[in-house]
Amino acid sequence: MNASTPSKYWFRTVFISDLHLGTKQSQTHALLEFLKMSECETLYLVGDIIDNWALKRSWYWDQSHNDVIQKLLRKARKGTKVVFIPGNHDEMFRDFANSSFGNVRVRRRDIHRTADGKRYLVLHGDEFDGVVLYARWLAYLGDRAYNWAIFINRHFNKARRMFGLPYWSLSAYLKRRVKRAVEFIGNFEAAVVRQARKSSADGVICGHIHTPEMRVIDGVHYCNDGDWVESCSALVEHENGRLELIHWPILTQSAAKAQGSPNANTHRDRRLVPTS
Repeated sequence: MNASTPSKYWFRTVFISDLHLGTKQSQTHALLEFLKMSECETLYLVGDIIDNWALKRSWYWDQSHNDVIQKLLRKARKGTKVVFIPGNHDEMFRDFANSSFGNVRVRRRDIHRTADGKRYLVLHGDEFDGVVLYARWLAYLGDRAYNWAIFINRHFNKARRMFGLPYWSLSAYLKRRVKRAVEFIGNFEAAVVRQARKSSADGVICGHIHTPEMRVIDGVHYCNDGDWVESCSALVEHENGRLELIHWPILTQSAAKAQGSPNANTHRDRRLVPTS
């Protein structure tokens, strides 16, 4: 694959998860923009790509959701290796684990080796969520509550935009402030890190909790690629093996400001320079 695609970002590997296609909360327009403006050798879909829980409750699927699926399949046809690791919301696809459909491979979990030789365990992460495992009804209830929080947050941010204020996430605020949410995230991170150590991996890449994060925990590089409901975030690997967590709205805003600046070349984020 040629890295000289005009006006596109080039990465060795991209990891995205928790698209939740089939819900009104899915940020499909931002996702399509990201997919159109980025190219990579390998694309990991780290679970909860299609929200079957939501689709069972009520059908919602507009053209932009079709466009996302078509864009992903088009990338696969053009040579991008796509690895799909189903999550709990699209667990029906786990029946096809270890199968390949063209250039799309379905796996329960995978080991990714970076360009600098490090081994990363890649999984969705729901198997380390006690609520999903042992109280599925509570997981469904929590999913409904989360959707309501996103609904309220969307309308709240419309008002903020009218006053020129930046985006603010209600659920992210609650995760940071509510003690039980903080404990849950900490327990989840510790569990996936233990699994990475059992797999003799240098790090772990996951999704599931919609909390983008990248840090070292007990000597293991923990990476959560976030989601495309609120964060619009992705984990990317550069050609030298360096991993970076990006927030697409922030990146595009920075690029727009740089293009409008008379010193655009000096203001451009040199970590993510579009290929020319």
